[in-house]
Amino acid sequence: METRKSAGVFLGISIAIGLALLGFQLANAAISVKQFERSVTVKGLSEREVMADIVLWPIQFSAASNDLSALYDTIEKNTSDIQSFLVENGIDPDDISASAPAITDKSAQQWGGNDSAKYRYTATQTITVYSENIDTARAIMPQLSELGKQGIVFTSGSYDTRTEYIYTRLNDIKPSMVEEATQEARAVAQKFASDSDSQLGKIKRASQGQFSITERDKNNPHIKKVRVVSTIEYYLSD
Repeated sequence: METRKSAGVFLGISIAIGLALLGFQLANAAISVKQFERSVTVKGLSEREVMADIVLWPIQFSAASNDLSALYDTIEKNTSDIQSFLVENGIDPDDISASAPAITDKSAQQWGGNDSAKYRYTATQTITVYSENIDTARAIMPQLSELGKQGIVFTSGSYDTRTEYIYTRLNDIKPSMVEEATQEARAVAQKFASDSDSQLGKIKRASQGQFSITERDKNNPHIKKVRVVSTIEYYLSD
Protein backbone atom coordinates (compact mmCIF):
# COMPACT_ATOMS: atom_id res chain seq x y z
CA MET A 1 0.00 0.00 0.00
CA GLU A 2 2.84 2.31 0.95
CA THR A 3 4.57 1.42 -2.30
CA ARG A 4 1.53 2.41 -4.36
CA LYS A 5 1.15 5.63 -2.41
CA SER A 6 4.81 6.53 -2.96
CA ALA A 7 4.52 5.76 -6.66
CA GLY A 8 1.45 7.98 -6.95
CA VAL A 9 3.20 10.83 -5.18
CA PHE A 10 6.25 10.45 -7.41
CA LEU A 11 4.05 10.40 -10.53
CA GLY A 12 2.22 13.52 -9.38
CA ILE A 13 5.48 15.35 -8.70
CA SER A 14 6.84 14.28 -12.10
CA ILE A 15 3.73 15.54 -13.88
CA ALA A 16 3.88 18.83 -12.00
CA ILE A 17 7.54 19.29 -12.87
CA GLY A 18 6.86 18.35 -16.48
CA LEU A 19 4.02 20.84 -16.74
CA ALA A 20 6.16 23.54 -15.15
CA LEU A 21 8.99 22.88 -17.62
CA LEU A 22 6.53 22.84 -20.52
CA GLY A 23 5.04 26.11 -19.36
CA PHE A 24 8.51 27.63 -19.06
CA GLN A 25 9.45 26.46 -22.55
CA LEU A 26 6.21 27.77 -24.03
CA ALA A 27 6.70 31.09 -22.29
CA ASN A 28 10.22 31.34 -23.70
CA ALA A 29 8.95 30.35 -27.15
CA ALA A 30 6.25 33.03 -27.00
CA ILE A 31 8.80 35.63 -25.97
CA SER A 32 11.12 34.54 -28.78
CA VAL A 33 8.33 34.70 -31.35
CA LYS A 34 7.29 38.12 -30.12
CA GLN A 35 10.85 39.36 -30.36
CA PHE A 36 11.22 37.77 -33.78
CA GLU A 37 8.19 39.65 -35.01
CA ARG A 38 9.56 43.06 -34.06
CA SER A 39 10.10 45.01 -37.26
CA VAL A 40 10.52 48.45 -38.77
CA THR A 41 9.11 49.67 -42.10
CA VAL A 42 11.10 52.24 -44.04
CA LYS A 43 11.04 53.87 -47.47
CA GLY A 44 13.92 54.48 -49.85
CA LEU A 45 13.84 57.04 -52.66
CA SER A 46 15.77 57.15 -55.92
CA GLU A 47 15.54 60.04 -58.40
CA ARG A 48 17.29 60.71 -61.69
CA GLU A 49 17.25 63.51 -64.24
CA VAL A 50 17.36 62.19 -67.79
CA MET A 51 17.00 63.60 -71.26
CA ALA A 52 14.00 62.55 -73.33
CA ASP A 53 14.99 60.53 -76.38
CA ILE A 54 11.90 61.02 -78.57
CA VAL A 55 10.08 64.19 -79.60
CA LEU A 56 6.48 64.05 -80.81
CA TRP A 57 5.83 67.40 -82.48
CA PRO A 58 2.45 68.03 -84.15
CA ILE A 59 2.42 70.98 -86.56
CA GLN A 60 -1.12 72.04 -87.39
CA PHE A 61 -2.29 74.69 -89.83
CA SER A 62 -5.66 75.86 -91.06
CA ALA A 63 -6.96 77.15 -94.39
CA ALA A 64 -10.29 78.41 -95.76
CA SER A 65 -11.91 78.93 -99.15
CA ASN A 66 -15.24 79.03 -100.96
CA ASP A 67 -13.82 76.70 -103.59
CA LEU A 68 -13.20 73.15 -102.35
CA SER A 69 -10.72 72.33 -105.11
CA ALA A 70 -8.74 75.47 -104.35
CA LEU A 71 -8.78 74.60 -100.65
CA TYR A 72 -7.22 71.20 -101.33
CA ASP A 73 -4.57 72.86 -103.51
CA THR A 74 -3.70 75.18 -100.61
CA ILE A 75 -3.49 72.29 -98.18
CA GLU A 76 -1.18 70.33 -100.48
CA LYS A 77 1.08 73.34 -101.07
CA ASN A 78 1.31 74.24 -97.38
CA THR A 79 2.00 70.62 -96.47
CA SER A 80 4.73 70.38 -99.06
CA ASP A 81 6.29 73.68 -97.93
CA ILE A 82 6.34 72.59 -94.29
CA GLN A 83 7.83 69.18 -95.08
CA SER A 84 10.52 70.76 -97.26
CA PHE A 85 11.33 73.29 -94.54
CA LEU A 86 11.75 70.51 -91.96
CA VAL A 87 13.99 68.40 -94.19
CA GLU A 88 16.13 71.40 -95.16
CA ASN A 89 16.71 72.07 -91.48
CA GLY A 90 17.84 68.60 -90.56
CA ILE A 91 14.74 66.48 -89.93
CA ASP A 92 14.82 63.02 -91.52
CA PRO A 93 12.01 62.63 -94.10
CA ASP A 94 11.14 59.27 -92.52
CA ASP A 95 10.38 61.09 -89.27
CA ILE A 96 7.66 63.23 -90.90
CA SER A 97 4.07 62.15 -91.48
CA ALA A 98 0.89 63.96 -92.53
CA SER A 99 -2.66 63.10 -91.58
CA ALA A 100 -5.70 63.45 -93.80
CA PRO A 101 -7.07 67.01 -93.68
CA ALA A 102 -10.24 67.69 -91.71
CA ILE A 103 -12.68 69.63 -93.92
CA THR A 104 -15.74 71.48 -92.64
CA ASP A 105 -18.56 72.58 -94.96
CA LYS A 106 -20.35 75.33 -93.07
CA SER A 107 -23.33 75.30 -95.44
CA ALA A 108 -24.01 71.69 -94.47
CA GLN A 109 -24.22 72.46 -90.76
CA GLN A 110 -27.70 72.59 -89.29
CA TRP A 111 -27.16 75.27 -86.66
CA GLY A 112 -27.44 78.97 -87.29
CA GLY A 113 -24.84 81.67 -87.72
CA ASN A 114 -23.28 80.32 -90.91
CA ASP A 115 -24.94 82.66 -93.41
CA SER A 116 -22.49 85.42 -92.50
CA ALA A 117 -19.40 83.18 -92.74
CA LYS A 118 -16.87 84.55 -95.18
CA TYR A 119 -15.73 81.12 -96.35
CA ARG A 120 -17.86 78.05 -96.91
CA TYR A 121 -15.04 75.54 -96.44
CA THR A 122 -12.44 75.42 -93.67
CA ALA A 123 -9.74 72.82 -93.15
CA THR A 124 -7.10 71.81 -90.63
CA GLN A 125 -4.10 69.69 -91.44
CA THR A 126 -1.58 68.14 -89.04
CA ILE A 127 2.00 67.23 -89.88
CA THR A 128 3.76 65.21 -87.19
CA VAL A 129 7.46 64.94 -86.46
CA TYR A 130 8.38 61.80 -84.50
CA SER A 131 12.13 61.90 -84.08
CA GLU A 132 15.07 61.05 -81.86
CA ASN A 133 16.78 64.24 -83.04
CA ILE A 134 15.39 66.39 -80.24
CA ASP A 135 17.99 69.16 -80.37
CA THR A 136 17.39 69.74 -84.07
CA ALA A 137 13.61 69.78 -83.63
CA ARG A 138 13.82 72.26 -80.74
CA ALA A 139 16.04 74.52 -82.81
CA ILE A 140 13.55 74.52 -85.70
CA MET A 141 10.41 75.23 -83.67
CA PRO A 142 10.91 79.01 -83.36
CA GLN A 143 11.75 79.23 -87.06
CA LEU A 144 8.26 78.18 -88.18
CA SER A 145 7.35 81.85 -88.04
CA GLU A 146 9.19 82.21 -91.35
CA LEU A 147 6.54 80.03 -92.97
CA GLY A 148 3.87 82.03 -91.19
CA LYS A 149 5.13 85.13 -92.98
CA GLN A 150 4.50 83.31 -96.25
CA GLY A 151 0.82 82.90 -95.45
CA ILE A 152 0.58 79.61 -93.58
CA VAL A 153 -1.77 79.96 -90.62
CA PHE A 154 -0.51 77.76 -87.79
CA THR A 155 -2.87 76.76 -84.99
CA SER A 156 -1.79 76.04 -81.43
CA GLY A 157 -3.05 75.95 -77.89
CA SER A 158 -5.09 72.74 -78.11
CA TYR A 159 -4.18 69.34 -76.67
CA ASP A 160 -3.77 67.95 -80.20
CA THR A 161 -0.99 70.42 -80.96
CA ARG A 162 0.99 69.94 -77.73
CA THR A 163 4.58 68.83 -78.24
CA GLU A 164 5.51 65.75 -76.21
CA TYR A 165 8.92 64.58 -75.10
CA ILE A 166 9.16 60.88 -74.35
CA TYR A 167 11.74 58.88 -72.39
CA THR A 168 11.83 55.28 -73.60
CA ARG A 169 14.93 53.91 -71.86
CA LEU A 170 13.52 53.29 -68.40
CA ASN A 171 14.57 49.64 -68.41
CA ASP A 172 18.20 50.74 -68.75
CA ILE A 173 18.19 52.56 -65.40
CA LYS A 174 15.63 50.52 -63.45
CA PRO A 175 18.07 48.07 -61.80
CA SER A 176 20.44 50.75 -60.51
CA MET A 177 17.57 52.91 -59.26
CA VAL A 178 15.97 50.01 -57.38
CA GLU A 179 19.37 49.23 -55.83
CA GLU A 180 19.81 52.86 -54.81
CA ALA A 181 16.33 53.03 -53.25
CA THR A 182 16.97 49.77 -51.38
CA GLN A 183 20.31 51.01 -50.02
CA GLU A 184 18.70 54.23 -48.82
CA ALA A 185 15.91 52.29 -47.11
CA ARG A 186 18.45 50.04 -45.36
CA ALA A 187 20.44 53.05 -44.17
CA VAL A 188 17.29 54.53 -42.62
CA ALA A 189 16.41 51.21 -40.99
CA GLN A 190 19.95 50.81 -39.69
CA LYS A 191 19.79 54.26 -38.09
CA PHE A 192 16.46 53.41 -36.47
CA ALA A 193 17.82 50.11 -35.13
CA SER A 194 20.89 51.84 -33.73
CA ASP A 195 18.83 54.56 -32.03
CA SER A 196 16.55 51.92 -30.46
CA ASP A 197 19.43 49.68 -29.28
CA SER A 198 18.34 46.94 -31.66
CA GLN A 199 19.99 44.84 -34.33
CA LEU A 200 18.75 45.05 -37.91
CA GLY A 201 17.71 41.65 -39.25
CA LYS A 202 16.65 40.27 -42.59
CA ILE A 203 13.97 41.70 -44.85
CA LYS A 204 10.49 40.64 -43.79
CA ARG A 205 8.74 42.01 -46.85
CA ALA A 206 9.44 44.53 -49.60
CA SER A 207 7.46 46.32 -52.26
CA GLN A 208 8.70 48.39 -55.15
CA GLY A 209 6.63 51.43 -55.99
CA GLN A 210 5.68 52.45 -59.50
CA PHE A 211 8.25 54.37 -61.51
CA SER A 212 7.06 57.86 -62.41
CA ILE A 213 8.39 60.04 -65.23
CA THR A 214 7.54 63.74 -65.10
CA GLU A 215 8.82 66.97 -66.60
CA ARG A 216 11.54 68.55 -64.51
CA ASP A 217 9.91 71.95 -65.05
CA LYS A 218 7.57 73.68 -67.49
CA ASN A 219 10.36 75.49 -69.31
CA ASN A 220 12.35 72.32 -70.03
CA PRO A 221 9.86 69.56 -70.84
CA HIS A 222 12.58 67.58 -72.63
CA ILE A 223 14.36 67.07 -69.28
CA LYS A 224 12.60 64.35 -67.30
CA LYS A 225 12.63 63.41 -63.63
CA VAL A 226 12.42 59.66 -62.99
CA ARG A 227 11.37 58.63 -59.47
CA VAL A 228 10.76 55.42 -57.56
CA VAL A 229 10.07 54.68 -53.88
CA SER A 230 10.75 51.25 -52.36
CA THR A 231 9.02 50.21 -49.12
CA ILE A 232 10.88 47.60 -47.06
CA GLU A 233 10.11 46.01 -43.70
CA TYR A 234 13.07 44.66 -41.69
CA TYR A 235 13.12 42.38 -38.67
CA LEU A 236 14.57 43.79 -35.44
CA SER A 237 16.22 41.94 -32.58
CA ASP A 238 17.93 42.89 -29.32
